[in-house]
Amino acid sequence: MISKHATLAARDCPSLNAKRVTAHTLRHTNAMLLRAGGVDITTIALWLGHESTKTTSIYEHADPALKEQAIARTAPLGIKPGRYRPDDALLAFLDRL
Repeated sequence: MISKHATLAARDCPSLNAKRVTAHTLRHTNAMLLRAGGVDITTIALWLGHESTKTTSIYEHADPALKEQAIARTAPLGIKPGRYRPDDALLAFLDRL
């Protein structure tokens, strides 16, 4: 059933042809989307049927948006939060190493 629907979906999203779509993939993707939507990790664990939230904690470690938010909260006072963008001189120096 998954293969059938993945084939149909690939008509609108050709990149699916190069991917292996399985029940586990759908389950993992859904858990990641729930987490990205702010759903509590305990709720996700219950929804997935995990015995412990330790099993579900991989979704917290895998979400880059959560990592960005955590880093933004640790910015020193007076420093604008965000990604560091090195200048050209620093990049040139690092390339010479």
